Amino acid sequence: MADPTTYRPKPGEIPTDPGVYRFRDAHGRVIYVGKAKSLRPRLSSYFQDITALHPRTATMVTTAASVEWTVVRTEVEALQLEYSWIKEFDPRFNVKYRDDKSYPFLAVTMGEEFPRAQVMRGAKRKGTRYFGPHGHAWAIRETLDLLLRVFPVRTCSSGVFKRATASGRPCLLGYIDKCSAPCVGRVTPDEHRAIAEDFCDFMAGNTTHFAKRLETRMKEAAAELDFEQAARLRDDIGALTKALEKQAVVLGDATDADVFALADDDLEAAVQVFHVRGGRIRGQRGWVVEKESEDLPTLVEHLLLQVYGDAERDAIPREVLVPTAPVDVEAVTEWLSSVRGSAVSVRVPQRGDKRTLMETVRRNAEQSLARHKVARAGDLTLRSKALQELQDYLGLDDAPLRIECYDVSHVQGTNVVASMVVFEDGLARKSEYRRFIVRGATAGDEGGEPVTVDDTAAMREVLMRRFRRYLEDAEGAGDLDLSTGVVGGSSDAPAASSTDDDDEPSASGPIDPETGRPRRFAYPPSLVVVDGGLPQVNAAQAVLDELGIEEVALVGLAKRLEEVWVPRDDHPVILPRTSEGLYLLQRLRDEAHRFAITFHRQRRSRAMTTSQLDGIPGLGASRQKALLRHFGSVKRLRSADTTDIMAVPGFGRSLASAVVNHLAEGAPQEPAVNLTTGEVLE
Repeated sequence: MADPTTYRPKPGEIPTDPGVYRFRDAHGRVIYVGKAKSLRPRLSSYFQDITALHPRTATMVTTAASVEWTVVRTEVEALQLEYSWIKEFDPRFNVKYRDDKSYPFLAVTMGEEFPRAQVMRGAKRKGTRYFGPHGHAWAIRETLDLLLRVFPVRTCSSGVFKRATASGRPCLLGYIDKCSAPCVGRVTPDEHRAIAEDFCDFMAGNTTHFAKRLETRMKEAAAELDFEQAARLRDDIGALTKALEKQAVVLGDATDADVFALADDDLEAAVQVFHVRGGRIRGQRGWVVEKESEDLPTLVEHLLLQVYGDAERDAIPREVLVPTAPVDVEAVTEWLSSVRGSAVSVRVPQRGDKRTLMETVRRNAEQSLARHKVARAGDLTLRSKALQELQDYLGLDDAPLRIECYDVSHVQGTNVVASMVVFEDGLARKSEYRRFIVRGATAGDEGGEPVTVDDTAAMREVLMRRFRRYLEDAEGAGDLDLSTGVVGGSSDAPAASSTDDDDEPSASGPIDPETGRPRRFAYPPSLVVVDGGLPQVNAAQAVLDELGIEEVALVGLAKRLEEVWVPRDDHPVILPRTSEGLYLLQRLRDEAHRFAITFHRQRRSRAMTTSQLDGIPGLGASRQKALLRHFGSVKRLRSADTTDIMAVPGFGRSLASAVVNHLAEGAPQEPAVNLTTGEVLE
């Protein structure tokens, strides 16, 4: 018997979305299929104390060797997919579905003289049309109750029908117009069969003309001032609309298609495919592959060649739905058609149910890539390998246990900001992240002449502030051994304390005696990564040289070809595409970019929605407009004195003085900024 803890997924890896999960044994056989409204609590419940589980559940989890899941949009979709997989895999622990119980269908007994709509389970009967399966019988009854307003087909049993015929009185549904009452001759058998056929036609998906027909009748009734009938038809249209709610996992009858979706980053791509046969999802496959090219059409073409290269003709469906058309879509289509022996369509769905289903497949691909990344980032062996590779490829004396990455974000030189993200031991240290506002003055020279704030100048300014602050904070606190993170470098000193809460900084580096908290920039990195190529790297190295810092290594990561640049070297270091070291640098670069662009968007939004007149007590929107109408612009208002402002209707001396003082202070207020470093203070 297996130990469930050996294959238990980490709680953070399991999504909270609805979905379907499968337990497999050591031979890969599916032994249990289940559904959940939220996958995380449901799957976690299987890995509690085994003595607290039901005996059969305990046997199942100890027999299984792995668990996997698929995310869907709604719980109803999870029910549909669970049903499909139970029928396909016949799992040994799904005993609930081994007897005559199964998912219910909406059935119409067209083989009878007076067809009847009802809920049916079990084996299919000849002469009966089935629609479904559905998750619950009550869901069928609710839908049927809505549609009986428009299609008053018979729903009663044979006994009730015979009693009504004998008594000459219909049942309650006949009196409330939810049955056409063929039992008492209100409609002929042919008329009732026509109603049943219309009902079946609607349930089969031919819905448009019914809604249009009702809408036409409603308008005609309203034109004839028969508002009671028009209101009833309006309610009938509402009933049809409610019954027409779509489900993304199940497509129309007789649909055969393979639906592919991708989720990718700079290094890897996750691929998911749903195999739809007869309108049902019959299978799912997924891969995480190393990207050989950033060209998605090429990636899709290679994917189709790999999937269908050795496939039998019956395995290729009529439709292949892809997120991006292959490079040579005509050639791929012709090849697939020749293998299948009939026409195959390769296309990108733009709207409708197929587009919705592709979104579901894409979310599964994103979940797969996220799980792969979490597993990779959380793997201590891979993190150690990444740090060791960086040490080897960059020629460092020690593995870079603390890495800082910087990125600059702006739009044509406006609202220039920068970010600093920190990874310690290969993991993000979010409590150490910092944001900067780039002032545009010559770095290291308070009040210096403004310079053009391009990426290189901004990077120089930010690094100058950061490392100048490091030197100031470290002064008098003793030397800091970069390999131990302990002041003085003594191996006998107690280890620095830390916390798992990202909202609180770790107590590494010198401590501020006034606050008892770590000094913000006193802990130096082993490696600095800048987003950019050789110009950015050389500018950053000039800062370190100017400040006399020699113990910090420096590299740049250029996005286009993922080249690693080192200072004063005309040739980059090329790390293998599958390198864990390159993967770590990419994660650093992407996180720094995300952090910088988020802050930049906040500042840009604030600049677009705030006025220099905001924040003055007593000055509302109406008085602001009055000032601008009188003076024409804020620039002219700045040159006005109290007397000039008092000439505007509604302004007294106190309010005019408040406006003058506020503009003189240079409002609006920016976020609190450390004037020495330019760091944005929380």
